[in-house]
Amino acid sequence: MAASAEYLEFLKEQMAGFGEVSTRRMFGGTGIFHNGAMIALVVRDTLFFKADDIGRKDFEAENLPQFTYGTKNGQRSLGYWRAPERCFDDPDEMTVWCRKAYDAMLRASPPKRKRQA
Repeated sequence: MAASAEYLEFLKEQMAGFGEVSTRRMFGGTGIFHNGAMIALVVRDTLFFKADDIGRKDFEAENLPQFTYGTKNGQRSLGYWRAPERCFDDPDEMTVWCRKAYDAMLRASPPKRKRQA
């Protein structure tokens, strides 16, 4: 189920301290992008941040679940973890977690350097 327009607008406001973000519907959810990198996923009005092996520890320490979805072969997980509830009350905290997600994305896909002729 796609995220509601109101929820996405609320997230953009909460993330304003991190910088400009955009949204794009995809695979039944909505991706949240910063500088062309997908830093978060919204499914059924639930926010999940991108995490890698380094950042995953922060989510596990807070007992936050990983995003999973069902397939014909069982459950599949992606590298996205539920956002801490305090992010929705504290824009500064939201900025911290957006930065972690963006850093994870950069480690996974560093920006490409331009070739010199």
